Amino acid sequence: MADTVAAVPNIAPPPSLLDQKLKKSSPGRLGILAFLVILVGGIIFIGIRLMSDLAGVHVASAWPYVLLGIALLIALAFEFVNGFHDTANAVATVIYTHSLEPHVAVVWSGLWNLIGVLLSSGAVAFAVVSLLPVELILQVGRGAGFAMVFALLVSAILWNLGTWWFGLPASSSHTLIGSIIGVGLANQLMAVKTGTSGVDWGQAGNVFRSLLISPVVGFVCAALLLLLAKKLIRNPQLYKAPEGAEPPPFWIRSLLILTCTGVSFAHGSNDGQKGMGLIMLILIGTVPTAYALNHAVGINQVQDFAAVSEQAITAVNHYIDPNAVVGDTRDEVTTYIRTREFKPSTMLAMQQLIGDIEHEVALYKALAQVPADQQANVRNDMYVISEGLRLMQKSGKPVLADADKAALANYKKHLDLATKFIPTWVKVAVALALGLGTMVGWKRIVVTVGEKIGKEHLTYAQGASAELVAAATIMAADIYGLPVSTTHVLSSGIAGTMAANRSGLQFATVRNIALAWIFTLPAAALLAGSLFWLFNKWS
Repeated sequence: MADTVAAVPNIAPPPSLLDQKLKKSSPGRLGILAFLVILVGGIIFIGIRLMSDLAGVHVASAWPYVLLGIALLIALAFEFVNGFHDTANAVATVIYTHSLEPHVAVVWSGLWNLIGVLLSSGAVAFAVVSLLPVELILQVGRGAGFAMVFALLVSAILWNLGTWWFGLPASSSHTLIGSIIGVGLANQLMAVKTGTSGVDWGQAGNVFRSLLISPVVGFVCAALLLLLAKKLIRNPQLYKAPEGAEPPPFWIRSLLILTCTGVSFAHGSNDGQKGMGLIMLILIGTVPTAYALNHAVGINQVQDFAAVSEQAITAVNHYIDPNAVVGDTRDEVTTYIRTREFKPSTMLAMQQLIGDIEHEVALYKALAQVPADQQANVRNDMYVISEGLRLMQKSGKPVLADADKAALANYKKHLDLATKFIPTWVKVAVALALGLGTMVGWKRIVVTVGEKIGKEHLTYAQGASAELVAAATIMAADIYGLPVSTTHVLSSGIAGTMAANRSGLQFATVRNIALAWIFTLPAAALLAGSLFWLFNKWS
Protein backbone atom coordinates (compact mmCIF):
# COMPACT_ATOMS: atom_id res chain seq x y z
CA MET A 1 0.00 0.00 0.00
CA ALA A 2 1.42 3.29 -1.05
CA ASP A 3 2.34 5.75 1.56
CA THR A 4 -0.03 8.66 1.87
CA VAL A 5 0.97 12.19 2.74
CA ALA A 6 -1.45 14.38 4.58
CA ALA A 7 -2.34 17.40 2.53
CA VAL A 8 -1.36 20.72 4.04
CA PRO A 9 -4.33 23.03 3.87
CA ASN A 10 -3.70 26.09 1.74
CA ILE A 11 -4.72 28.83 4.12
CA ALA A 12 -5.11 32.08 2.23
CA PRO A 13 -4.95 35.39 4.03
CA PRO A 14 -8.34 36.75 5.01
CA PRO A 15 -9.89 38.73 2.18
CA SER A 16 -10.03 42.47 2.56
CA LEU A 17 -13.36 44.15 3.18
CA LEU A 18 -13.16 45.49 -0.36
CA ASP A 19 -12.74 41.98 -1.80
CA GLN A 20 -15.84 40.87 0.11
CA LYS A 21 -17.73 43.80 -1.33
CA LEU A 22 -16.62 43.16 -4.90
CA LYS A 23 -17.86 39.58 -4.80
CA LYS A 24 -21.35 40.87 -4.20
CA SER A 25 -21.24 44.03 -6.28
CA SER A 26 -22.26 44.46 -9.87
CA PRO A 27 -22.96 47.63 -11.82
CA GLY A 28 -26.24 46.11 -13.00
CA ARG A 29 -28.01 46.86 -16.27
CA LEU A 30 -29.23 50.24 -15.06
CA GLY A 31 -25.73 51.30 -14.01
CA ILE A 32 -24.22 50.19 -17.31
CA LEU A 33 -26.97 51.96 -19.24
CA ALA A 34 -26.53 55.19 -17.27
CA PHE A 35 -22.77 55.15 -17.83
CA LEU A 36 -23.14 54.48 -21.56
CA VAL A 37 -25.68 57.29 -21.92
CA ILE A 38 -23.31 59.74 -20.22
CA LEU A 39 -20.32 58.55 -22.25
CA VAL A 40 -22.04 58.53 -25.64
CA GLY A 41 -23.81 61.83 -24.93
CA GLY A 42 -20.50 63.43 -23.96
CA ILE A 43 -18.71 62.14 -27.08
CA ILE A 44 -21.53 63.39 -29.34
CA PHE A 45 -21.43 66.83 -27.66
CA ILE A 46 -17.64 67.01 -28.03
CA GLY A 47 -17.81 65.99 -31.69
CA ILE A 48 -20.52 68.54 -32.55
CA ARG A 49 -18.74 71.40 -30.81
CA LEU A 50 -15.34 70.50 -32.30
CA MET A 51 -16.78 70.27 -35.82
CA SER A 52 -18.51 73.61 -35.31
CA ASP A 53 -15.24 75.25 -34.20
CA LEU A 54 -13.33 73.81 -37.16
CA ALA A 55 -16.01 74.58 -39.77
CA GLY A 56 -14.38 77.87 -40.74
CA VAL A 57 -10.83 76.53 -40.76
CA HIS A 58 -9.24 76.00 -44.16
CA VAL A 59 -5.93 74.11 -44.34
CA ALA A 60 -3.85 72.97 -47.30
CA SER A 61 -3.61 69.36 -46.05
CA ALA A 62 -5.12 67.03 -43.51
CA TRP A 63 -1.86 66.88 -41.51
CA PRO A 64 -2.88 69.51 -38.89
CA TYR A 65 -6.03 67.51 -38.15
CA VAL A 66 -4.05 64.27 -37.84
CA LEU A 67 -1.61 65.99 -35.50
CA LEU A 68 -4.51 67.48 -33.53
CA GLY A 69 -6.12 64.06 -33.12
CA ILE A 70 -2.90 62.41 -31.91
CA ALA A 71 -2.09 65.24 -29.51
CA LEU A 72 -5.62 65.29 -28.05
CA LEU A 73 -5.58 61.52 -27.54
CA ILE A 74 -2.29 61.77 -25.63
CA ALA A 75 -3.56 64.72 -23.57
CA LEU A 76 -6.76 62.89 -22.67
CA ALA A 77 -4.71 59.77 -21.92
CA PHE A 78 -2.91 61.86 -19.29
CA GLU A 79 -6.26 62.78 -17.73
CA PHE A 80 -7.35 59.14 -18.01
CA VAL A 81 -4.27 58.04 -16.03
CA ASN A 82 -4.88 60.95 -13.64
CA GLY A 83 -8.20 59.26 -12.89
CA PHE A 84 -6.29 56.17 -11.66
CA HIS A 85 -4.75 58.25 -8.91
CA ASP A 86 -6.52 61.39 -7.86
CA THR A 87 -10.14 60.69 -8.70
CA ALA A 88 -9.78 57.21 -7.20
CA ASN A 89 -8.90 58.92 -3.94
CA ALA A 90 -12.16 60.86 -4.08
CA VAL A 91 -14.21 57.63 -4.06
CA ALA A 92 -11.89 55.64 -1.77
CA THR A 93 -13.71 56.10 1.54
CA VAL A 94 -17.25 55.90 0.18
CA ILE A 95 -16.42 52.58 -1.54
CA TYR A 96 -14.36 51.17 1.30
CA THR A 97 -17.08 51.89 3.87
CA HIS A 98 -19.74 50.38 1.56
CA SER A 99 -21.68 53.63 1.56
CA LEU A 100 -22.12 53.29 -2.20
CA GLU A 101 -21.67 50.45 -4.64
CA PRO A 102 -18.29 50.89 -6.39
CA HIS A 103 -19.69 51.54 -9.84
CA VAL A 104 -22.37 53.88 -8.51
CA ALA A 105 -19.70 55.75 -6.55
CA VAL A 106 -17.54 56.17 -9.65
CA VAL A 107 -20.42 57.55 -11.73
CA TRP A 108 -21.49 59.85 -8.88
CA SER A 109 -17.94 61.09 -8.42
CA GLY A 110 -17.57 61.58 -12.17
CA LEU A 111 -20.72 63.69 -12.26
CA TRP A 112 -19.41 66.03 -9.55
CA ASN A 113 -16.00 66.09 -11.18
CA LEU A 114 -17.75 67.30 -14.33
CA ILE A 115 -19.62 69.99 -12.39
CA GLY A 116 -16.38 71.09 -10.74
CA VAL A 117 -14.58 71.21 -14.09
CA LEU A 118 -17.39 73.16 -15.76
CA LEU A 119 -17.49 75.74 -12.95
CA SER A 120 -13.69 76.09 -12.75
CA SER A 121 -12.14 79.45 -13.55
CA GLY A 122 -9.16 78.13 -15.51
CA ALA A 123 -6.75 79.95 -13.18
CA VAL A 124 -4.97 76.73 -12.18
CA ALA A 125 -4.69 75.61 -15.81
CA PHE A 126 -2.89 78.76 -16.88
CA ALA A 127 -0.83 78.96 -13.68
CA VAL A 128 0.67 75.62 -14.72
CA VAL A 129 1.19 76.79 -18.32
CA SER A 130 2.96 79.96 -17.13
CA LEU A 131 5.76 77.76 -15.75
CA LEU A 132 6.78 76.88 -19.32
CA PRO A 133 9.49 78.79 -21.22
CA VAL A 134 7.87 81.72 -23.01
CA GLU A 135 9.53 81.11 -26.40
CA LEU A 136 8.22 77.53 -26.46
CA ILE A 137 4.70 78.78 -25.80
CA LEU A 138 5.01 81.36 -28.59
CA GLN A 139 6.12 78.68 -31.08
CA VAL A 140 3.78 75.95 -29.87
CA GLY A 141 2.64 75.33 -33.44
CA ARG A 142 6.16 74.45 -34.58
CA GLY A 143 8.64 71.66 -33.89
CA ALA A 144 10.02 72.71 -30.49
CA GLY A 145 6.56 73.61 -29.21
CA PHE A 146 5.10 70.24 -30.11
CA ALA A 147 8.16 68.49 -28.70
CA MET A 148 7.49 70.30 -25.44
CA VAL A 149 3.83 69.28 -25.22
CA PHE A 150 4.45 65.65 -26.17
CA ALA A 151 7.40 65.34 -23.76
CA LEU A 152 5.30 66.71 -20.89
CA LEU A 153 2.36 64.43 -21.48
CA VAL A 154 4.22 61.20 -22.29
CA SER A 155 6.55 61.50 -19.29
CA ALA A 156 3.63 62.22 -16.94
CA ILE A 157 1.68 59.23 -18.29
CA LEU A 158 4.63 56.84 -17.92
CA TRP A 159 5.39 57.86 -14.32
CA ASN A 160 1.73 57.80 -13.29
CA LEU A 161 1.28 54.32 -14.75
CA GLY A 162 4.35 53.07 -12.90
CA THR A 163 3.24 54.35 -9.50
CA TRP A 164 -0.34 53.15 -10.11
CA TRP A 165 0.95 49.65 -10.86
CA PHE A 166 2.44 49.50 -7.38
CA GLY A 167 -0.71 50.94 -5.81
CA LEU A 168 1.03 54.12 -4.63
CA PRO A 169 -1.14 57.24 -4.31
CA ALA A 170 1.31 59.35 -6.35
CA SER A 171 0.40 62.86 -7.43
CA SER A 172 -0.45 63.71 -11.03
CA SER A 173 0.05 67.38 -10.13
CA HIS A 174 3.52 66.66 -8.81
CA THR A 175 4.30 64.61 -11.91
CA LEU A 176 3.20 67.32 -14.32
CA ILE A 177 5.14 70.03 -12.46
CA GLY A 178 8.24 67.85 -12.51
CA SER A 179 7.81 67.29 -16.25
CA ILE A 180 7.50 71.04 -16.85
CA ILE A 181 10.70 71.68 -14.88
CA GLY A 182 12.50 68.98 -16.90
CA VAL A 183 11.45 70.54 -20.21
CA GLY A 184 12.43 74.03 -19.00
CA LEU A 185 15.88 72.92 -17.88
CA ALA A 186 16.44 70.91 -21.06
CA ASN A 187 15.39 73.90 -23.16
CA GLN A 188 17.95 76.05 -21.35
CA LEU A 189 20.77 73.51 -21.55
CA MET A 190 20.18 72.74 -25.23
CA ALA A 191 20.69 76.37 -26.30
CA VAL A 192 22.93 78.04 -23.73
CA LYS A 193 24.46 80.34 -26.36
CA THR A 194 21.11 81.76 -27.47
CA GLY A 195 19.94 82.59 -23.97
CA THR A 196 16.70 80.66 -24.14
CA SER A 197 14.74 80.58 -20.91
CA GLY A 198 14.34 77.70 -18.55
CA VAL A 199 12.12 77.57 -15.47
CA ASP A 200 10.29 80.49 -13.89
CA TRP A 201 11.60 79.65 -10.42
CA GLY A 202 9.50 82.35 -8.78
CA GLN A 203 6.29 80.84 -10.13
CA ALA A 204 7.62 77.33 -9.49
CA GLY A 205 8.34 78.32 -5.88
CA ASN A 206 4.66 79.15 -5.34
CA VAL A 207 3.69 75.76 -6.76
CA PHE A 208 6.30 73.94 -4.62
CA ARG A 209 5.02 75.63 -1.49
CA SER A 210 1.44 74.63 -2.20
CA LEU A 211 2.48 71.03 -2.96
CA LEU A 212 4.61 70.90 0.21
CA ILE A 213 2.26 72.62 2.65
CA SER A 214 -1.00 70.98 1.56
CA PRO A 215 -0.11 67.45 2.84
CA VAL A 216 0.95 68.93 6.19
CA VAL A 217 -2.36 70.80 6.35
CA GLY A 218 -4.17 67.56 5.50
CA PHE A 219 -2.39 65.58 8.23
CA VAL A 220 -2.79 68.14 11.04
CA CYS A 221 -6.31 69.35 10.26
CA ALA A 222 -7.75 65.87 9.71
CA ALA A 223 -6.27 64.73 13.04
CA LEU A 224 -7.70 67.76 14.85
CA LEU A 225 -11.09 67.33 13.19
CA LEU A 226 -11.28 63.69 14.29
CA LEU A 227 -10.39 64.61 17.88
CA LEU A 228 -13.01 67.39 17.82
CA ALA A 229 -15.63 64.98 16.48
CA LYS A 230 -14.91 62.57 19.33
CA LYS A 231 -15.56 65.36 21.81
CA LEU A 232 -18.78 66.59 20.18
CA ILE A 233 -20.32 63.46 18.62
CA ARG A 234 -20.54 60.62 21.12
CA ASN A 235 -22.26 58.05 18.90
CA PRO A 236 -19.90 55.00 18.92
CA GLN A 237 -21.14 53.82 15.51
CA LEU A 238 -19.25 56.66 13.84
CA TYR A 239 -15.91 55.36 15.12
CA LYS A 240 -16.25 51.78 13.95
CA ALA A 241 -14.60 50.19 10.93
CA PRO A 242 -16.87 48.61 8.29
CA GLU A 243 -18.01 45.12 9.17
CA GLY A 244 -18.54 42.60 6.40
CA ALA A 245 -20.12 44.12 3.30
CA GLU A 246 -23.03 45.88 5.00
CA PRO A 247 -23.51 49.64 4.53
CA PRO A 248 -23.26 51.92 7.59
CA PRO A 249 -26.30 53.51 9.26
CA PHE A 250 -28.17 55.99 7.06
CA TRP A 251 -26.87 59.16 8.71
CA ILE A 252 -23.25 58.00 8.50
CA ARG A 253 -23.78 56.89 4.93
CA SER A 254 -25.20 60.32 4.05
CA LEU A 255 -22.21 62.04 5.66
CA LEU A 256 -19.70 59.96 3.71
CA ILE A 257 -21.54 60.50 0.42
CA LEU A 258 -21.51 64.23 1.15
CA THR A 259 -17.76 64.25 1.78
CA CYS A 260 -17.14 62.18 -1.38
CA THR A 261 -19.19 64.74 -3.31
CA GLY A 262 -17.14 67.59 -1.88
CA VAL A 263 -13.80 66.00 -2.75
CA SER A 264 -15.01 65.10 -6.25
CA PHE A 265 -16.22 68.65 -6.91
CA ALA A 266 -13.01 70.16 -5.52
CA HIS A 267 -10.88 67.73 -7.53
CA GLY A 268 -12.67 68.71 -10.73
CA SER A 269 -12.35 72.42 -10.02
CA ASN A 270 -8.59 72.16 -9.33
CA ASP A 271 -6.98 68.96 -10.55
CA GLY A 272 -9.16 68.66 -13.63
CA GLN A 273 -7.69 71.92 -14.89
CA LYS A 274 -4.09 70.77 -15.12
CA GLY A 275 -4.40 69.04 -18.45
CA MET A 276 -6.75 71.66 -19.87
CA GLY A 277 -4.01 74.27 -20.20
CA LEU A 278 -1.91 71.82 -22.22
CA ILE A 279 -4.90 70.89 -24.37
CA MET A 280 -5.38 74.58 -25.15
CA LEU A 281 -1.72 74.83 -26.20
CA ILE A 282 -2.32 71.88 -28.54
CA LEU A 283 -5.41 73.52 -30.03
CA ILE A 284 -3.64 76.85 -30.47
CA GLY A 285 -0.66 75.17 -32.12
CA THR A 286 -2.59 72.98 -34.57
CA VAL A 287 -5.61 75.16 -35.46
CA PRO A 288 -4.85 78.74 -34.36
CA THR A 289 -7.63 80.10 -36.58
CA ALA A 290 -10.20 78.52 -34.27
CA TYR A 291 -8.51 78.67 -30.86
CA ALA A 292 -5.78 81.33 -30.74
CA LEU A 293 -8.31 83.99 -29.72
CA ASN A 294 -11.57 83.83 -27.81
CA HIS A 295 -14.17 84.31 -30.53
CA ALA A 296 -16.82 84.95 -27.90
CA VAL A 297 -15.33 88.44 -27.46
CA GLY A 298 -17.63 90.49 -29.69
CA ILE A 299 -18.11 94.10 -30.76
CA ASN A 300 -19.19 95.43 -27.35
CA GLN A 301 -16.24 93.84 -25.56
CA VAL A 302 -13.83 95.11 -28.25
CA GLN A 303 -15.04 98.67 -27.72
CA ASP A 304 -14.46 98.25 -24.00
CA PHE A 305 -11.03 96.77 -24.75
CA ALA A 306 -10.09 99.86 -26.76
CA ALA A 307 -11.01 102.16 -23.87
CA VAL A 308 -9.09 100.03 -21.36
CA SER A 309 -6.08 99.97 -23.72
CA GLU A 310 -5.99 103.78 -23.77
CA GLN A 311 -5.99 103.78 -19.96
CA ALA A 312 -3.11 101.28 -19.97
CA ILE A 313 -1.09 103.38 -22.43
CA THR A 314 -1.61 106.45 -20.23
CA ALA A 315 -0.43 104.52 -17.19
CA VAL A 316 2.68 103.18 -18.95
CA ASN A 317 3.57 106.64 -20.31
CA HIS A 318 4.28 107.80 -16.74
CA TYR A 319 7.31 105.50 -16.56
CA ILE A 320 8.91 105.78 -20.02
CA ASP A 321 12.48 107.01 -20.19
CA PRO A 322 12.60 109.81 -22.83
CA ASN A 323 15.99 108.51 -23.99
CA ALA A 324 14.79 104.93 -24.47
CA VAL A 325 15.04 103.31 -27.91
CA VAL A 326 13.43 100.05 -28.94
CA GLY A 327 13.64 97.75 -31.96
CA ASP A 328 11.18 94.85 -32.23
CA THR A 329 8.61 95.44 -29.49
CA ARG A 330 7.57 91.80 -28.97
CA ASP A 331 11.18 90.63 -28.84
CA GLU A 332 11.97 93.34 -26.29
CA VAL A 333 9.13 92.30 -23.95
CA THR A 334 9.89 88.60 -24.51
CA THR A 335 13.50 89.23 -23.48
CA TYR A 336 12.25 90.91 -20.30
CA ILE A 337 10.09 87.87 -19.51
CA ARG A 338 12.98 85.51 -20.17
CA THR A 339 15.70 87.39 -18.29
CA ARG A 340 13.60 89.21 -15.62
CA GLU A 341 15.82 92.26 -16.27
CA PHE A 342 13.85 95.50 -16.46
CA LYS A 343 15.45 98.03 -18.83
CA PRO A 344 14.47 101.60 -19.86
CA SER A 345 13.42 100.20 -23.24
CA THR A 346 11.01 97.71 -21.61
CA MET A 347 8.30 100.26 -20.84
CA LEU A 348 8.58 101.86 -24.27
CA ALA A 349 8.21 98.44 -25.92
CA MET A 350 5.15 97.71 -23.77
CA GLN A 351 3.54 101.03 -24.65
CA GLN A 352 4.05 100.47 -28.39
CA LEU A 353 2.88 96.85 -28.24
CA ILE A 354 -0.28 97.82 -26.33
CA GLY A 355 -1.00 100.41 -29.03
CA ASP A 356 -0.40 97.87 -31.81
CA ILE A 357 -2.77 95.37 -30.21
CA GLU A 358 -5.45 98.04 -29.74
CA HIS A 359 -5.15 99.07 -33.40
CA GLU A 360 -5.39 95.48 -34.67
CA VAL A 361 -8.38 94.57 -32.51
CA ALA A 362 -10.26 97.83 -33.25
CA LEU A 363 -9.62 97.41 -36.98
CA TYR A 364 -11.43 94.07 -37.12
CA LYS A 365 -14.25 94.96 -34.66
CA ALA A 366 -14.42 91.44 -33.13
CA LEU A 367 -11.81 88.77 -32.41
CA ALA A 368 -13.60 86.27 -34.64
CA GLN A 369 -13.06 88.65 -37.58
CA VAL A 370 -9.28 88.86 -37.21
CA PRO A 371 -7.86 87.27 -40.42
CA ALA A 372 -6.82 83.64 -40.08
CA ASP A 373 -3.15 84.37 -40.77
CA GLN A 374 -3.11 87.06 -38.05
CA GLN A 375 -4.88 85.20 -35.22
CA ALA A 376 -1.74 83.56 -33.82
CA ASN A 377 0.27 86.81 -34.05
CA VAL A 378 -2.36 88.84 -32.21
CA ARG A 379 -2.65 86.12 -29.58
CA ASN A 380 1.12 86.01 -29.06
CA ASP A 381 1.29 89.80 -28.67
CA MET A 382 -1.48 89.65 -26.05
CA TYR A 383 0.15 86.76 -24.22
CA VAL A 384 3.55 88.50 -24.10
CA ILE A 385 2.07 91.74 -22.72
CA SER A 386 0.02 89.82 -20.14
CA GLU A 387 3.06 87.88 -18.91
CA GLY A 388 5.17 91.04 -18.88
CA LEU A 389 2.60 92.83 -16.71
CA ARG A 390 2.42 89.80 -14.38
CA LEU A 391 6.17 89.85 -13.85
CA MET A 392 6.20 93.60 -13.41
CA GLN A 393 3.55 93.41 -10.70
CA LYS A 394 5.42 90.60 -8.95
CA SER A 395 8.87 92.25 -9.08
CA GLY A 396 7.66 95.72 -8.09
CA LYS A 397 9.89 97.33 -10.74
CA PRO A 398 9.12 100.03 -11.54
CA VAL A 399 7.15 101.15 -8.50
CA LEU A 400 3.70 101.99 -9.84
CA ALA A 401 1.20 104.48 -8.46
CA ASP A 402 -1.99 102.84 -7.20
CA ALA A 403 -4.10 104.31 -10.03
CA ASP A 404 -1.65 103.08 -12.68
CA LYS A 405 -1.43 99.68 -11.03
CA ALA A 406 -5.23 99.36 -11.12
CA ALA A 407 -5.40 100.44 -14.79
CA LEU A 408 -2.79 97.87 -15.84
CA ALA A 409 -4.42 95.11 -13.77
CA ASN A 410 -7.75 95.85 -15.48
CA TYR A 411 -6.06 95.79 -18.89
CA LYS A 412 -4.46 92.42 -18.07
CA LYS A 413 -7.90 90.97 -17.22
CA HIS A 414 -9.13 91.99 -20.67
CA LEU A 415 -6.08 90.40 -22.31
CA ASP A 416 -6.60 87.16 -20.39
CA LEU A 417 -10.27 87.09 -21.40
CA ALA A 418 -9.14 87.10 -25.02
CA THR A 419 -6.38 84.48 -24.72
CA LYS A 420 -6.89 82.38 -21.57
CA PHE A 421 -10.19 80.65 -22.23
CA ILE A 422 -11.27 77.01 -22.22
CA PRO A 423 -14.14 75.80 -24.45
CA THR A 424 -16.88 73.82 -22.75
CA TRP A 425 -16.21 70.73 -24.87
CA VAL A 426 -12.62 70.60 -23.55
CA LYS A 427 -13.94 70.56 -19.99
CA VAL A 428 -16.41 67.79 -20.84
CA ALA A 429 -13.66 65.73 -22.52
CA VAL A 430 -11.39 66.07 -19.47
CA ALA A 431 -14.20 65.07 -17.10
CA LEU A 432 -15.03 61.97 -19.19
CA ALA A 433 -11.36 60.96 -19.32
CA LEU A 434 -11.06 61.33 -15.54
CA GLY A 435 -14.20 59.25 -15.01
CA LEU A 436 -13.05 56.46 -17.34
CA GLY A 437 -9.67 56.34 -15.62
CA THR A 438 -11.33 56.06 -12.23
CA MET A 439 -13.49 53.13 -13.38
CA VAL A 440 -10.44 51.23 -14.60
CA GLY A 441 -7.94 51.90 -11.83
CA TRP A 442 -9.78 52.71 -8.61
CA LYS A 443 -9.34 49.38 -6.81
CA ARG A 444 -5.58 49.57 -6.14
CA ILE A 445 -5.79 53.04 -4.65
CA VAL A 446 -8.92 52.28 -2.60
CA VAL A 447 -7.22 49.28 -0.98
CA THR A 448 -4.16 51.38 -0.14
CA VAL A 449 -6.22 54.19 1.39
CA GLY A 450 -8.54 51.89 3.32
CA GLU A 451 -6.22 49.21 4.63
CA LYS A 452 -2.53 49.94 4.03
CA ILE A 453 -1.93 53.35 5.61
CA GLY A 454 -2.99 52.51 9.16
CA LYS A 455 -2.52 49.30 11.08
CA GLU A 456 -6.26 49.15 11.65
CA HIS A 457 -9.02 49.39 9.07
CA LEU A 458 -10.35 52.86 8.25
CA THR A 459 -13.33 53.96 10.36
CA TYR A 460 -16.27 56.04 9.19
CA ALA A 461 -15.16 59.07 11.19
CA GLN A 462 -11.62 58.87 9.85
CA GLY A 463 -12.81 58.75 6.26
CA ALA A 464 -15.20 61.67 6.73
CA SER A 465 -12.57 63.80 8.53
CA ALA A 466 -9.93 63.23 5.87
CA GLU A 467 -12.32 63.98 3.02
CA LEU A 468 -13.76 67.14 4.61
CA VAL A 469 -10.26 68.52 5.09
CA ALA A 470 -9.21 67.48 1.57
CA ALA A 471 -12.22 69.21 -0.01
CA ALA A 472 -11.67 72.42 1.98
CA THR A 473 -7.92 72.51 1.24
CA ILE A 474 -8.37 71.95 -2.50
CA MET A 475 -11.12 74.58 -2.77
CA ALA A 476 -8.95 77.11 -0.93
CA ALA A 477 -6.08 76.43 -3.34
CA ASP A 478 -8.47 76.79 -6.28
CA ILE A 479 -9.42 80.30 -5.14
CA TYR A 480 -5.76 81.35 -5.28
CA GLY A 481 -5.07 79.54 -8.57
CA LEU A 482 -2.60 77.11 -6.98
CA PRO A 483 -2.32 73.45 -8.02
CA VAL A 484 -2.43 70.94 -5.17
CA SER A 485 -2.49 67.17 -5.06
CA THR A 486 -5.76 65.49 -4.13
CA THR A 487 -3.75 62.30 -3.57
CA HIS A 488 -1.32 63.79 -1.08
CA VAL A 489 -3.90 65.85 0.80
CA LEU A 490 -6.26 62.91 1.27
CA SER A 491 -3.67 60.22 2.03
CA SER A 492 -1.93 62.51 4.53
CA GLY A 493 -5.33 63.23 6.05
CA ILE A 494 -5.94 59.49 6.48
CA ALA A 495 -2.51 59.17 8.12
CA GLY A 496 -3.35 62.10 10.42
CA THR A 497 -6.57 60.43 11.58
CA MET A 498 -4.72 57.17 12.19
CA ALA A 499 -2.18 59.01 14.32
CA ALA A 500 -4.91 60.87 16.23
CA ASN A 501 -6.80 57.62 16.77
CA ARG A 502 -3.61 55.89 17.93
CA SER A 503 -4.30 53.20 15.36
CA GLY A 504 -0.69 53.11 14.31
CA LEU A 505 0.71 53.58 10.82
CA GLN A 506 2.00 50.99 8.38
CA PHE A 507 5.34 52.65 7.91
CA ALA A 508 6.15 50.56 4.84
CA THR A 509 3.22 52.15 2.99
CA VAL A 510 3.87 55.61 4.42
CA ARG A 511 7.53 55.26 3.45
CA ASN A 512 6.61 54.25 -0.11
CA ILE A 513 4.18 57.17 -0.45
CA ALA A 514 6.83 59.55 0.90
CA LEU A 515 9.46 58.14 -1.46
CA ALA A 516 7.05 58.48 -4.38
CA TRP A 517 6.54 62.13 -3.33
CA ILE A 518 10.30 62.75 -3.14
CA PHE A 519 11.30 60.96 -6.35
CA THR A 520 8.34 62.00 -8.51
CA LEU A 521 9.70 65.46 -9.26
CA PRO A 522 13.29 64.52 -10.24
CA ALA A 523 12.18 61.34 -12.04
CA ALA A 524 9.51 63.15 -14.05
CA ALA A 525 11.92 66.02 -14.77
CA LEU A 526 14.64 63.66 -16.03
CA LEU A 527 12.17 61.69 -18.14
CA ALA A 528 10.54 64.79 -19.64
CA GLY A 529 13.88 66.49 -20.33
CA SER A 530 15.20 63.39 -22.09
CA LEU A 531 12.02 63.05 -24.18
CA PHE A 532 12.13 66.75 -25.07
CA TRP A 533 15.70 66.35 -26.33
CA LEU A 534 14.75 63.22 -28.27
CA PHE A 535 11.61 64.72 -29.85
CA ASN A 536 13.58 67.82 -30.86
CA LYS A 537 16.06 65.59 -32.69
CA TRP A 538 13.19 64.03 -34.62
CA SER A 539 11.36 67.28 -35.40
